[in-house]
Formats: sequence, C-alpha cells, structure tokens
Amino acid sequence: MFIDHAKIYVKGGDGGNGCVAFRREKFVPLGGPYGGDGGRGGKVIFVADEGMGTLLDFKYRKHFKAERGVHGMGKNQHGAWGENLVVKVPLGTIVIDDDNGEVIADLTVAGQEVVVARGGRGGRGNCRFATSTQKAPSMAENGEPGEEKWLRLELKLLADVGLVGFPNAGKSTFISRVSAARPKIADYPFTTLAPNLGVVMTKDKNSFVIADIPGLIEGAHEGTGLGHDFLRHIERNRMFLFILDAAQVDGRNVMEDFITLRNELEFFNPELLDRPYLIVANKLDIPEAEENLHALQQQYGDKVYGISAVSGQGVDELVEKTYTLLQSIPPEEHVGEARVIRRYEQDIPFVIDIVDGVYQVTGKRIENLLTMTKFSQDESLQRFQRTIARMGLDDALKEKGIQVGDTVRILDMEFDYTE
Repeated sequence: MFIDHAKIYVKGGDGGNGCVAFRREKFVPLGGPYGGDGGRGGKVIFVADEGMGTLLDFKYRKHFKAERGVHGMGKNQHGAWGENLVVKVPLGTIVIDDDNGEVIADLTVAGQEVVVARGGRGGRGNCRFATSTQKAPSMAENGEPGEEKWLRLELKLLADVGLVGFPNAGKSTFISRVSAARPKIADYPFTTLAPNLGVVMTKDKNSFVIADIPGLIEGAHEGTGLGHDFLRHIERNRMFLFILDAAQVDGRNVMEDFITLRNELEFFNPELLDRPYLIVANKLDIPEAEENLHALQQQYGDKVYGISAVSGQGVDELVEKTYTLLQSIPPEEHVGEARVIRRYEQDIPFVIDIVDGVYQVTGKRIENLLTMTKFSQDESLQRFQRTIARMGLDDALKEKGIQVGDTVRILDMEFDYTE
C-alpha cells in the first residue's frame, strides 16, 4: 500500500530527577551534600532511509517516545542518559510542525538526520546547590520534560524522470517495459492509483530512476481526479516525459492534450515549466498514430519521440536520449524546499494573558522552572520565588493591574498573588 502522508506524535524523553542525599561516613564529619544529577532524556531522531518508499509504517504506529533519563542517586551518582529513538523515514519526506505549519526538515539525502523532539535536561542534585553560605542544601530539581509535538509527514518521491500524461496514455506500460517495475495495467482510466518507481538501465549500464505518476486530467491542480494527491510528487523530478496517446484512442486531441498537461503543471507550480522535457507520442503500433506524430514533430521539432510501449518500437532510443538530457542537468537543481530548516522560537521568559479574571502565565522558561521545582522542599520553593522575581514576573503582573488575592496560573498550578 502506498501512503504519502501521515500525522504522528513525538516526544523526547523526560530528564531524570536530581537526588537529595548527604555523605555520612564514620570518619568524615560534616560530609556535606552527596546527591547526583538525573540523566538527560533521549531524543527522537528521523533518518532518511533509501530502502523505504512509503509512509505505510506510520499508518499503524502514531506515537514515538524516547527513553527518559535515569534519576540521580546518593554517593553523587548521576543517572544514565535516556536512549535516543531513531525513526527511519523514506527519502523525500517533509517534516512539518502541525501546530504552526513550519517545515522542520526536508530529508532528501540518504542518511540525513534531524532531531524532531529533544530530550529534557536532567534535574540537578543537591550537590549542585552548595555555596559558601549554604553548605548543606536540602533541595534538588525534577527533570525537565521532553519536547513533544504533533508532526505532519508528507512524502514527495525522488526520481530523475517523471512520466506525465492523461489516463490510459500508456505510462504504466512504458515503465514496465524499460524497468523492473510491474504496475497494474488495464484498459480503463485511473488504473494507476499510486506512483510507481522504476530503475532504467541504458545500453552502457548507466541508470536513472523514473516515476509513473497517476494520470492527470484537466483541473488536476484544483484537486480534480487524483490531482492534489499526486501532483506534489512531480515537484521532485529533474525532467519530464509527456506521454501522449498519439492514436487518440479515447477521442481526445493529442495536440490539446499536451497543452492541457503543461497548463496543469503551470497552475500547480509555475517553476515546473522550466524543467527539461521530451514529448513522447505513444501507441505507434496503431496506424492512426503516425499522422499525429508528424503533426507533433512539425510543431515541437526534435523534442518529439515516437514509440510503441507495447511493441518496444523507439523505446531504446528514447531511453538513451533521456539519459543524455539528464546528464546536462545539474543534480542540485530542482530539489524542492531547503534541505533542512530548523528554527527555534525567540527565548521569551513569559507571556501574561488575563483569562476570565485569572492571570495566565505562559512561556517555556517559566513553565520549565515550575515543572523542575520540587515544591515539597522549602528551599526549592524559595529558589522558585527568587527566580521568578529575577525574571521580572512581579513587575509585569503589576503592570497588568493585578491586585492582592488575584489568581495567577502557570500550567495547571494556581497561586494567590501577595505583595
């Protein structure tokens, strides 16, 4: 089954908690704090794998979580880091943040990696909080939660050559003749419901990848037929072969077919018209096709090649010409979006919104501070209060007009405001 889009949930591992412990040995008076740090949580990493050709795996598994870090222990033993979770995706996969539509990565090279969810930091043990004035702190941190998000995966097949044509033009027959691909072939429209890839070998044992795209019809750029589902795969192709039914078996005009197909590509993405192409007049095994072949050659010259995908007439010459044309196209050209894009949000400590009379405070820094604070420890609570004061939360709340007794909410924790 060919699947070219999926929606999944990813979560980096939570950091391990820090430990509160003290050194107590017979001949070591006033041993001091001895609690270790928690381990960092594992990352979720996507790796482009050239052995995959579909997102089918993500149809049945939608949640991916990395391992959490191990908690710190006494005797200053730090927790182990969580294992990274490595997820293989097909070449040509675009990773999109479902919340804001931002492209996180466009994986177009075998072995290319991107971290899609970072693990949380391990919490610090009480050893980390010892100072010259506080020699025996009894506080430690919780581990930081791992990054979590919903992602959209979109697959755009990577191929050197794309076959573009109307249904029943003979694209599947052509790819089955020139490669080992064996798509379903039948005498009715939309026999091909999924793109097929095949490796074509020239007489000199050079090779290139060809993609059989399901048939397009007029209005494909607006989603008519199978348009939107498969037009995006065309964007990855370095050149096109326009496969035309020169025998006009279905009653369409072959000259108008070519113009219509070009228009559909232009409406979908105008840059596609800049790609090199050849016009393939197929079905020369039918007598009526010869006249239309000559008409195409008069109009478009040496870009037109006549073949019969059924009998093999002219196919070898077309393969050699296609490979020659590919050699003149720089490999870096037309690879789609930027290879890898990773943007990090501006580090704003907090944002205050008034919701139903409650002062809702949001922001990654302050939310992490809350999550990593152990409020059951008096020293941790005091440190939390000092930290939010340094962040400027008190002043910001006063600017918003807060009064004594009003409620402040951070994540799921509420506080009554006092001076």
